[in-house]
Amino acid sequence: MRRRLSSQKGASMVEFALVLPILLLILLGMIEFGIILYNQQVITNASREGCRAGIVSQNPRVGYAEIQKVVTDYCAAHVLVSLGAGGGIQSIVTTPADPAGANLPFGGGNALTVRVTYLYQFLAFHSIANMFFGGTYVDGLPLHAETVMRYE
Repeated sequence: MRRRLSSQKGASMVEFALVLPILLLILLGMIEFGIILYNQQVITNASREGCRAGIVSQNPRVGYAEIQKVVTDYCAAHVLVSLGAGGGIQSIVTTPADPAGANLPFGGGNALTVRVTYLYQFLAFHSIANMFFGGTYVDGLPLHAETVMRYE
């Protein structure tokens, strides 16, 4: 009996060494997924802020450049920056193309659409994401947000 107990001496260390990489993978995956969800909410709010800035009753209406600045400033203040290069806002599109030049009447029922595309660079799972998705996310994961509001 004594001989059997001594042979089990390092078993827990070996088991821990086998389980540790899986636990770290799960932990880092949860952190990465949480950051992606947070950034998605930030760009959704940024598109809302930009759209709101464009529809508020004022004469003259703000143009594309001002809407883009509102969205960019909001994202700069709130997005969790990824470590990868090349991430960030890829495009901000407004419809109509330039609300200031559209000369839309106040309360005319016309709508302003603001679309924001943000390229998220993976922190820990860049190569794993490419392995599972076949190289689809080589440049990063595109996050999209769109807001439509009627002019006041």
